[in-house]
Amino acid sequence: MAGVVQFIKESYEEMTEKVTWPTWGELQNSAVLVLVASLIIALVVFLMDKGATWVLETFYNQL
Repeated sequence: MAGVVQFIKESYEEMTEKVTWPTWGELQNSAVLVLVASLIIALVVFLMDKGATWVLETFYNQL
C-alpha cells in the first residue's frame, strides 16, 4: 500500500512541477491543425473511394 501512495505522490509532483503544459493559444492552434489535417485526409479518402468505385463500375459495365 505504501508503494501506491508513493506512486500517487510522485505522479502529482511530476504533473504539477515537471510537466510543461501548453498555453490556451497553443492548444487552440494545435486543435485547428488537427481539424484541418483530418478534413484533408477525409477528403483524400473520399476521393480515393469515389475513384475506385468509378473504375470498378466502368470495368464491370464493359463486361
